[in-house]
Amino acid sequence: MQKKSVKVAKSSLKIRRNLREISDKYIAGTYARQPVVLVRGKGSWVWDSDGNKYLDFVGGIAVCVLGHSHPAVAKAISAQAKKLLHVSNLYYIEQQINLAELLVKNSFAGRIFFCNSGAEANEAAIKLARRYSIEKHGEERFGIIAMKNSFHGRTIAALSATGQEKFRKGFGPMLEGFYFAEFNDINSLTARIDNSTCAVLLEPIQCEGGIYAATQEYLKSVRKICDDRNLLLIFDEVQTGIGRTGKLFCYEHYGVKPDIMTLAKGLGNGVPIGAMIAREDIASVFNPGSHASTFGGNPLAASAGMAVLNTLLETDVLKNCKRMGDYLGKRLSWLKSKFDFIKDSRGMGLIQGIELNFPGKAIVDEARKKGLLINCTSENVLRFSPPLIVKEYEIDAAIEILSEIFQKVSLNYN
Repeated sequence: MQKKSVKVAKSSLKIRRNLREISDKYIAGTYARQPVVLVRGKGSWVWDSDGNKYLDFVGGIAVCVLGHSHPAVAKAISAQAKKLLHVSNLYYIEQQINLAELLVKNSFAGRIFFCNSGAEANEAAIKLARRYSIEKHGEERFGIIAMKNSFHGRTIAALSATGQEKFRKGFGPMLEGFYFAEFNDINSLTARIDNSTCAVLLEPIQCEGGIYAATQEYLKSVRKICDDRNLLLIFDEVQTGIGRTGKLFCYEHYGVKPDIMTLAKGLGNGVPIGAMIAREDIASVFNPGSHASTFGGNPLAASAGMAVLNTLLETDVLKNCKRMGDYLGKRLSWLKSKFDFIKDSRGMGLIQGIELNFPGKAIVDEARKKGLLINCTSENVLRFSPPLIVKEYEIDAAIEILSEIFQKVSLNYN
């Protein structure tokens, strides 16, 4: 038996060495992938095909809010897979209905549209805002003001609403009717509003844009302007929603409710699901045939969503996120005080980052070699989005790895 196991391991190793070549041949080159094959995970940790263990502070890009292999999620999707995976939205879906009710009762909303991703949720929000405004105010009122440095997805409408040229380059022309204001600058926003404006779209925290949070004064002023001018306020909470900031939704920190909100990422803890939530009167302009999603909110995805939400609402996960988010913030501030090349540390809950004076790719690579998975956004902002169940000693381990790397960098930097 022992010889057989060794033989299988060697065979697997040979196959693994060819994976990158096969991937490059058959898969579109849209990702600059890290040179590892992750095959297993538990909690805040993952293992690769060679048995190496990593502390995962990427979390599937802020997706795995309950960590890897969470028993509640595993149990829910396993049980549902044995009964019914998909029937389409031509029929009532019990799991989808239950998830919608749970989301509505724990948010501002009236009705929900389910889809498969954040980009799709934002597409739905854009379509709903325009349809509502056109029906209420006329066909000339369809403009949407988004924010510079924002990110709303890769589909063409979501890309048209994204205020970063690097994502838009090479895909023009963009859709008409999207205009951009400076984030956290109320004067810039008001200067952009005209008779064609129907909505304002923003992220409470610009995550892909470098972890920049809206100020309390700014969001309250945006809400007032929208109320005064009969504009819809759309919050993209694809990354910040589902507990990531220490509350179920980021808007709760500000006491400012949007009219429409988009979710995805953590809602399924890795099972693809997105959602757009809207006030009852706004959502009512969607009727049969006006919008659709074949897979949106199917039994499997909705079961995962129910498991995630019930866990967040019934356990201490959100409290842990707040506590560990505060702790992570303190440890990142300590790093900043220690190394001059760290320009800033910022964030909320367990979506945080440190801004460097130089590109961060080499740091990401070195961290992986030492057993820590992180990613870099805006070229020089190291982003940390560990599971909301992360423990203090795991944060300490991450900081220790980063400190070791920065010590070596410091020698060359100075």
